[in-house]
Amino acid sequence: MRGARTKRSREAQPPSTEGTSLKKLVAGARAGVVAVALAATLAAAAPASAAETPRNQGAACVQAGLGTLKSLGLFQAAAQQQIDYSTLANPTTGPIFTTLPEGSYLSLGQVVKLHTTNPELFAWCR
Repeated sequence: MRGARTKRSREAQPPSTEGTSLKKLVAGARAGVVAVALAATLAAAAPASAAETPRNQGAACVQAGLGTLKSLGLFQAAAQQQIDYSTLANPTTGPIFTTLPEGSYLSLGQVVKLHTTNPELFAWCR
């Protein structure tokens, strides 16, 4: 009787899927690695112009503006809010393509923000 009971117990239980689950897990992990590798390859192969998003363009504009201030020796004065930006503004000739009232002493934070929100105002961002 004991043997019959053991046989029936084995029949009632579903077959072990331990090996199958492990194979699925390994296959899924391989597929994930392949997908990540493919995405990285495509991202690296994409032309720079297609990869530039508005956020990247804004950051590039900020960097260009900071570089311009440094190259002109004006970075310290800009940081200390000692530049009257109206002297650099001209809607036709730039380098800041707008009009600003005399005495436009902007903080460096305000200038950086303008580079991200209105990059078209600055010659070095066009």
